[in-house]
Amino acid sequence: MAKFVLAGKANCPYFAKAELLADLLQRSLPKFSIHKLCMHPNEWQQWLETTCKENGWQHEHSPMIWRELINRGGKGMLLGGFSDFLEHVQAYYGITSDMTTELMMKIATENLLTRELCMKEEVYHQSLIKPLHIWISSALNPTCYILIPQLFAPGVFWDAPTISLHLLDVGAIEEDLQGVRMETEDLALPQLHKVTVYTELDQAFQQAHFIILLDDSWPECGREDEEESKVRKVSERYQQYGRLIDERAHKNVAVIVAGNTLVNLKCSLLLENAPSVDSGRFVGMATQLEYEARAHIAQKLSVKTADVTDVIVWGNISGSSHVDLQRAKVFQYEGAIWGPSDFSQPVLKMIYDRKWLQTDFLNLVSSQRATVASKSQRATAISATNGIIAVLKAWNCNSSAEEVFSLGILSTGQYNLPAGVVFSMPVSFQDGRWSVLSDVIIGDEMRAKLQIAADQLREEKDLASRTREDTA
Repeated sequence: MAKFVLAGKANCPYFAKAELLADLLQRSLPKFSIHKLCMHPNEWQQWLETTCKENGWQHEHSPMIWRELINRGGKGMLLGGFSDFLEHVQAYYGITSDMTTELMMKIATENLLTRELCMKEEVYHQSLIKPLHIWISSALNPTCYILIPQLFAPGVFWDAPTISLHLLDVGAIEEDLQGVRMETEDLALPQLHKVTVYTELDQAFQQAHFIILLDDSWPECGREDEEESKVRKVSERYQQYGRLIDERAHKNVAVIVAGNTLVNLKCSLLLENAPSVDSGRFVGMATQLEYEARAHIAQKLSVKTADVTDVIVWGNISGSSHVDLQRAKVFQYEGAIWGPSDFSQPVLKMIYDRKWLQTDFLNLVSSQRATVASKSQRATAISATNGIIAVLKAWNCNSSAEEVFSLGILSTGQYNLPAGVVFSMPVSFQDGRWSVLSDVIIGDEMRAKLQIAADQLREEKDLASRTREDTA
């Protein structure tokens, strides 16, 4: 079987002549096949350069013809232009072309008109598709690898007919990102419209409806100026992110900041640099920390983690935080009182070991991620993904209004907390918007802990301001 590829500009008369000759061969010879690539003149040069570079060929003019050698284990053998193709056909098949110049020009004109019509139809059909645009930063992060298929699970984006996924990792090797793209496409997800990858910020966050920021790679520990260097890099990157979100994303964009480093500060920097976006559209994810606390309580009470609810995380998500159990409930607990599956009891009444709550419990929660990472030799990507998905479901109206989430949000003075800092506090979602719970009691002991977290957050913001001034 002789397999040929004919590529050229739609308005090229020699492409038209080669096209008709190839059609004649295909009709006359049972083992001859031709694949045609007819391109608009504006597309041709870039395509030609890319194709020649990928195959190690040298060719400058339209048309270009090569023979596929896939059956022999090869990619292709370049024949050249029309003259080379004609010589090959005459030598192997004894067939020539006697097309007149007038007919060549006529067919070339028709080819160009047809190609332009096809391009207009493509643009029109694309305009009918209105996908949901989801951006993920640090797309080579292990969390992203687990997160991608979960984004298309039932109930996450239930009202989005199609989704365009944009994978951003600034400074990464593009081939690595292309591998993630190819594997995502291999999933054959019905909702997936397109996957694109980026290693630069020149197109970041265009038309974004949802943005998930996973950036967590900063200077190594051990240097005296490690904290200052980390804050400076975070500040530089997230100021850029904020400005780009302000300029390019939809004004109702939803932004989730995840990770283990300076989560509240990152969210605060985005808010400062995206003034045209509602502050309620930015959240820092404390849900992972909340779930880790629920897991340890469940172990203590010999129930499943899902049987513990309404745990609240206050303060600095990746720093001085406080786990609050005043509203926490436990289901399916085999105690003195037993009830149906929807019967719950207060966690604080079921755990009698106050010393464990005040010492061991807090230590276990604060060290959970480090413990998991030491055992698995990788970041806690599964639990991070689970937290992100839980928030996305709630944001997309797939949660109960009674369900409690802990999120880093901009404080406006709720619970007498300092205004203007991003602080983790309890919220509930309804109709795609969150609201802060108003019936949580803060005693003197808790207030003192929250003040420590607020002071730490202000110090982080001050340090970020100083590093910006130093580099200005």
